[in-house]
Amino acid sequence: MNETLTKTAIKIKQAEYSNIGEVDFDNLQFGKHFGDHMFEMEFRNGEWGEPVIKPFGKIEITPALNVMHYGQAVFEGMKAFYVDENTVNIFRPDVHFERFNNSARRMCIPESDYETFISALEELIRLDKKWIPKKPGTAMYIRPVIFASDDYLAARVSDIYSYYIITSPVGAYYAEGFNPVSLTTPNGYVRAVKGGTGEAKTAGNYAASFLPAKKAQQAGYTQVLWLDAIENKYIEEVGTMNIHFLIGDTLITPKLTGSVLPGVTRRSVTALAAEWGYNVEERKISIDEVFEASSNGTLKEVFGSGTAAVISPVGTIEHDGNTIHIGNGKIGDFAQKLFDEITGIQYGKIEDRHNWVHSVEV
Repeated sequence: MNETLTKTAIKIKQAEYSNIGEVDFDNLQFGKHFGDHMFEMEFRNGEWGEPVIKPFGKIEITPALNVMHYGQAVFEGMKAFYVDENTVNIFRPDVHFERFNNSARRMCIPESDYETFISALEELIRLDKKWIPKKPGTAMYIRPVIFASDDYLAARVSDIYSYYIITSPVGAYYAEGFNPVSLTTPNGYVRAVKGGTGEAKTAGNYAASFLPAKKAQQAGYTQVLWLDAIENKYIEEVGTMNIHFLIGDTLITPKLTGSVLPGVTRRSVTALAAEWGYNVEERKISIDEVFEASSNGTLKEVFGSGTAAVISPVGTIEHDGNTIHIGNGKIGDFAQKLFDEITGIQYGKIEDRHNWVHSVEV
């Protein structure tokens, strides 16, 4: 096993064998296969230790692992895109890292530094560049995660943390592909409240959403459209993405009130819409307002935004036994324009006027 040292002192232990031959790149499933290498770093005795990139593989844990009992864990999700034989683009890693540390603060997890983070991403991409798929709509998904790794059973903040970054070649997130998805409100379940952990990308938020999401899927819907936990009327987000409504010439996006995840693609969508001359409002929007806009003909488009799917057009919303249909089963012109612009920037086909991509020479 060859060992080298990067300019930021990340020790690299190269894998002797690759599992890439087991992957069907023409039929990628989201999050099923993983690159040959992973980043690892441990926090102990009040400081982060030596960063290492090593062969991807199993890690040894005990049944007393703190995170399994008390849930101290945060993660991120971002993508790297094949541009050409010499270049790979990472989309907005600085904003993802900012959110990563914000989540860590909320969960009492020690923050980490950007230089190590971006250096680790660059080295992983260079080592596993063959794992980056080249077909349109595909990418390398990047998953940083930090979790409490004390083996001590006590409901307290851990003293030890494990930090990993793994990668995965991915295709489309939703089985529907780019066809409009269907949403239903949660029928009595809540996702988060202001002051809780809804604005953090932490494991427990997702676990709590699985049951209502499962019930929604059993009823024939793609995902849950979450409403606020207090009045059960204001729209917050979808299970795996933020949500946007084009009413007339105004793009309305639920306000970040502390219970909504501040999406990186959401941030990109609102910036582009404002640049293109649309009225952009980040405010409370009720489910009744959306149904009324549908009734009077002003609801033009509804779509979700997120790293995994980029833009997901919404074709159906169900609430309290009533259903509205948007877009006649097709993506709207505005959502399509956003998708084309964002993916064009990601794949290096459109000029990056906002400095959103971090290019890596491979």
